[in-house]
Amino acid sequence: DVQLQASGGGLVQPGGSLRLSCVASGFTFGSYDMSWVRQAPGKGPEYVSATNSGGGTSYYADSVKGRFTISRDNAKNTVYLQMNRLKPDDTGVYYCTVYTYWGQGTLVTVSS
Repeated sequence: DVQLQASGGGLVQPGGSLRLSCVASGFTFGSYDMSWVRQAPGKGPEYVSATNSGGGTSYYADSVKGRFTISRDNAKNTVYLQMNRLKPDDTGVYYCTVYTYWGQGTLVTVSS
């Protein structure tokens, strides 16, 4: 079974940083593009960032471009999301996804 275990969320002040991690299992990690999707309270899902299977190509939503960086370690079956200069609008549950599978999510709260 595909499993995606996200971690690293928490409460952070505006302007702060967090690094999310997602450990994957149940599929050939290095063969698949990986994405991060977030869902703010009362809103629909928003694609945040994606990386191709080799990690050489990335996509970022305009709302996070220049502040977030996606990376992956195929030897560790792990994808990361480094989030800097966080804003209250970044608050939400962050999910890592592959194909149609979503992990359980990790909550990020940006508040003073």
